[in-house]
Amino acid sequence: MAKLNLFIRICAAVLLVLGIVYVGTLVDFIFTPLYSLFKVIIIPLMLAGFFYYLLRPLIDWMEKRKLNRTLAILLVYLGIAILLLSFSIGVGPSLRTQLVTLVNNAPNLFEAMNEQLQKLENSELLSSFMPEGISPSSQITEYLNKGFTLVSNYVSGLFSFVSNFAVILFTFPIILFYMLKEGGKFGRKIVSFMPRKFREAGTRMMADIDYALSSFIVGRVLVNLALGVLMYLGFLLIGLPYALLLTLIAVVMNFVPFIGAILSAVPIFIIGVIESPSTGLWAIIVVLAAQQIQDNVIAPYVFGKKLDIHPLTTIILVLVGGDLGGILGILLIIPIYMIIKIVAVNVYELFIRHHWPEESH
Repeated sequence: MAKLNLFIRICAAVLLVLGIVYVGTLVDFIFTPLYSLFKVIIIPLMLAGFFYYLLRPLIDWMEKRKLNRTLAILLVYLGIAILLLSFSIGVGPSLRTQLVTLVNNAPNLFEAMNEQLQKLENSELLSSFMPEGISPSSQITEYLNKGFTLVSNYVSGLFSFVSNFAVILFTFPIILFYMLKEGGKFGRKIVSFMPRKFREAGTRMMADIDYALSSFIVGRVLVNLALGVLMYLGFLLIGLPYALLLTLIAVVMNFVPFIGAILSAVPIFIIGVIESPSTGLWAIIVVLAAQQIQDNVIAPYVFGKKLDIHPLTTIILVLVGGDLGGILGILLIIPIYMIIKIVAVNVYELFIRHHWPEESH
């Protein structure tokens, strides 16, 4: 009987939540301005949260050395500005030269790619494996045209992003400053709204969420930097053109779970094939070898058991996030999943696992 009563209360709570959601859909005119505000601040908030977890350990360390927290943040900002200036002076010209050369040579590169594809299509070895009436070059060209259409759609969205770049550039450092200055007060504020008897469990839950997000973000940065070093060394070894630019693209794209690694391999393979078919093959081998080292050696060492998400779960989450929110949904879905999972586990432990045996007597 006690189990039945608990089950009825759980069902009532679920129905109450669904009822609140339904009522919310009926008054969407109230939430439309809030949604517009959310779209404006989401990118600065994402950047601020990302750098908050990267810089917080350094700020905490400086504060433990008796340095004022505000002064520590300003010194870190100054250090980042110096690093960015050094990067723009040291690496920027080479990167800019590779980018300008790639853009200017784009027509010649596509012509060279078509020639390479024609050679492969006319080779006896490949033609013996291909069915009659199928032209690899025409099919690859068709896929590339579809890819360029997709990229052009994203570029149109990129222009709107660039138009808001000034807002992002000036707002996210301010948000980040106050996040670093306040430290862990935000979590304590949330816990203070809970009933007194749940505050201890709430404090543990907020600590678990904070630890999971910190481990995920810092670990992802370390893993991607290691991947970039491996790929750049491999590209230099095989003589791949635009090695620095392609490595930078791969490192940035790898922050997008699952899909980023696949998309970043496409320009690498294309540039390699244009150089020569063997270079294209070696470029893919370098990418696959670097990914395997990242997934099987570096990532387990960096993450350990801290990121307990099955690869199949990651794929499903990425598909759902992309369908719901596009690229932002893909970037946010795994941290959101981690938060929901921690909250669900703590709620289960607090209200069901310990409560069920007590009422079963």
